[in-house]
Amino acid sequence: MNYRQAKRTDLHEILNLYKELNPDDPILQIEKANSIWDIIERNSLIRYYVATDNEKIIASCTIALIPNLTRGGRPYAIIENVITKAEYRNKGIGRGIINAAVDFAKENNCYKVILLSSVKRTEAHRFYESIGFDGKSKRGFELRLL
Repeated sequence: MNYRQAKRTDLHEILNLYKELNPDDPILQIEKANSIWDIIERNSLIRYYVATDNEKIIASCTIALIPNLTRGGRPYAIIENVITKAEYRNKGIGRGIINAAVDFAKENNCYKVILLSSVKRTEAHRFYESIGFDGKSKRGFELRLL
């Protein structure tokens, strides 16, 4: 198993993973994905991480660092779009991909990492709590902008 920062050549496989994460989402065309990747490459505060098994991408997550005017100016981080292929779950791969993202936050002196998960994904909640995330310390809200 290898954990690394994603690169443009990983886009196709990452988009396939996201079909598993959000099966009802429309398929993002590769041209649009490439233009989004251009933005990501120019922003040192955003990273995508992947886990590979024999060069095949089997897990991914996104982390964004947010500059902050509280907590002594220390940034915080948000992790989103965490996915591990179903057949690779419960093997420590999710822990590895999250750890790669958290290490990026630590290297950048973040004071906390936020991770949101659908209220329906109770198995994922147990997993996140098992690796140190506190699901009871804060309450998350979202406003969907459709």
